[in-house]
Order: sequence, then structure tokens, then C-alpha cells
Amino acid sequence: MASLAKSSGLVNRLIAQARPQLDVFLKYAKVELTPPTPADIPAIRQGLGNIIKSAKTGGYKNLSVKEAWLNTLVAAEVICWFYIGECIGKRNIVGYKV
Repeated sequence: MASLAKSSGLVNRLIAQARPQLDVFLKYAKVELTPPTPADIPAIRQGLGNIIKSAKTGGYKNLSVKEAWLNTLVAAEVICWFYIGECIGKRNIVGYKV
């Protein structure tokens, strides 16, 4: 019976310590993990326009090494998630089953 009380106390302490971190996670998850709304479409269009304009004018040449590295990492993450989604969708690592 004593070990049950100790484990219950341990669980309560773990929950109390994890609560602030969980609250921060939930705060950002509500913002970052929601799908775009119709109100977000103008901002998305503007962002795509800025990317195209930067590509045409050579604005990407003025990026710092840190910004270029972060952009490369984001592109690699998007590519990896695309390939992971493809593997999940076809339920096979190599090729489609016909």
C-alpha cells in the first residue's frame, strides 16, 4: 500500500512539473497547427508574390548565411514530409501496387 501512495505522489509531481510545458505547447499548437482560413489567403498570395519577385530580381543573393540555411532546412523538411506522405498514401516504400 505504501508503494501505491509513493507512485501516486510521483505521478502527481510529474503532472505538476509538465503542466507549464504542456500549456506552452498547446498555446502554439492552436496557432501553428490549424489549417489556413479564407482570411489568410491574401497574406499567402503576398508571400508567394514576394518569393517570385525575389527570384526575378535576385533578392535571394542578399540573404545572410543564417537565413539561407534556415530556408534550406525548411525546404528539406517540406520535401521529406512530401515523401513520407507518399509512402503512407501508397502503403509501400517502393512503387505502387497495381
